[in-house]
Amino acid sequence: MSYNITFGPRVRKSPFFDCTVADGVRHFTIYNQMYMPTGYSDPQAEYRRLLEGVSMWDVAAERQVEIKGKDAERLARYLTPRDLKDCPIGKGKYVPLCDHQGRLINDPVLLRLADDRFWLSIADSDVLLWVRAVAAEGDFDVTVSEPDVSPLAIQGPKAEAVVVDLLGDWVRELKYFWFREAELDGIPLVVARSGWSKQGGFELYLCDGSKGEVLWERVKKVGAAHGIGPGAPNYIERVESGLLSYGSDNLADSTPFEVGLDKMIDLERSDDFIGKQALVKVAEQGPARRLVGITFDGEPVLSNQHPWPVRIDGQSVGAVRVVCHSPRLAQNIGLALLDTPYTEIGTTLEIEGEGATYQGTVVPQPLVPPGTPLI
Repeated sequence: MSYNITFGPRVRKSPFFDCTVADGVRHFTIYNQMYMPTGYSDPQAEYRRLLEGVSMWDVAAERQVEIKGKDAERLARYLTPRDLKDCPIGKGKYVPLCDHQGRLINDPVLLRLADDRFWLSIADSDVLLWVRAVAAEGDFDVTVSEPDVSPLAIQGPKAEAVVVDLLGDWVRELKYFWFREAELDGIPLVVARSGWSKQGGFELYLCDGSKGEVLWERVKKVGAAHGIGPGAPNYIERVESGLLSYGSDNLADSTPFEVGLDKMIDLERSDDFIGKQALVKVAEQGPARRLVGITFDGEPVLSNQHPWPVRIDGQSVGAVRVVCHSPRLAQNIGLALLDTPYTEIGTTLEIEGEGATYQGTVVPQPLVPPGTPLI
């Protein structure tokens, strides 16, 4: 059965949209009120290209929330439980955002562009509205806006070679999560060594949406010598690698401790931040649930349309959030959010899938260790 989606002004197209259509995109999702490509014609080829070559992704839906002004640093620090003391200009940090009850509401990358200017490169939730409200309620002297910035990701083991050919040898010096402003034939960019994969790569933050087609075609032309091709944030690779997908892997009331972000929570900070008291309590008592890796039996499973209930001896203990079949393990794998007493490695599970029941086991993460080759 096939379905159609209606295109209209309520959901925005990215500056790269027409290029992705011309290059054969077949699947989209809605992410931050934008159409985001999720696949082209051959999922296995896209997966292999990411692991062995280089792939280019339209991730313009990874919107930016800009905080600028006298109190920008103070507001940025107040928004996240992660300490930003070691975040000079030109560096990014992965930062959880929580509400006042300690519930995770987004997990962006924060980029410091100046003493008084920050970007939050966000996952899929209305962070712009949240930050504006916090700034107004707290009387912070800042401007909060969504700038004209649209990332294009270049990911895979050959990504550096492509970006060197595109921009020069200086990109080799960029450390992970560091960035630099640059210009490519009049196209303004912020170039970061980052991306939503464990295969290495860069994100080119396009700072002029009118240049989207020019940038896409330039990357494609330069990357042709390295076998570049279009792709999207890869569902299989991210599950294998244990990368958190906000909204897929967590519940609305999940805390950062439940989804493996313990190391991003700095409770020893002397200054206040949103959710501090609630997170101190969770740290003392321990989280009620934890996100764990699982393997399970049966024929290869491509994905799930909804969470799958998990039981032990007939008792409900949580749900499998996402599943896929790992080509590198030749095994069905997934991520499950389970009651903490049932998250020990080796725990056996009964999983109620869509039309089938599976036997599963809790296993260590990442599900596929770095460097594991394709079978």
